[in-house]
Amino acid sequence: MEKARVLLVDDETEFLQSLVKVLGRRGLEVEGATSGQEALERLEKSPFDVVVLDLMMPGMDGLETLKRIKTSWPETEVILLTAVGSVEKGLQGMRGGAFDYVLKPMDVEELVEKIKEARERKWLQMEALMEWGPEGKGSD
Repeated sequence: MEKARVLLVDDETEFLQSLVKVLGRRGLEVEGATSGQEALERLEKSPFDVVVLDLMMPGMDGLETLKRIKTSWPETEVILLTAVGSVEKGLQGMRGGAFDYVLKPMDVEELVEKIKEARERKWLQMEALMEWGPEGKGSD
């Protein structure tokens, strides 16, 4: 199986660069973006399996970015990063289509597992879509 393509989105540059390196060493193909707008531009150029998205960013926040991702790329799974005090925002994001959320500061191994689970769900959904079609009727 190919490496999971992951887009990390966080406005904290040092945190972003560090996490890109750490996840890359875990066998993931990772790119970083420092804003919601940059994330959308990268998604337009190249598909990603999973987007790991910080909720608290200046300009377009994580919830707005999530909404735009799910509108344009519904097959892309999104994992939200949220601070301990904003768990409600993480839950709100899940209601908006996010796969899951992770509290910052996070356990890297937990994040890697969630990325793998999200990618697996994406691939299962794509297989089902190919087998059953968008209407769910199968290939009679």
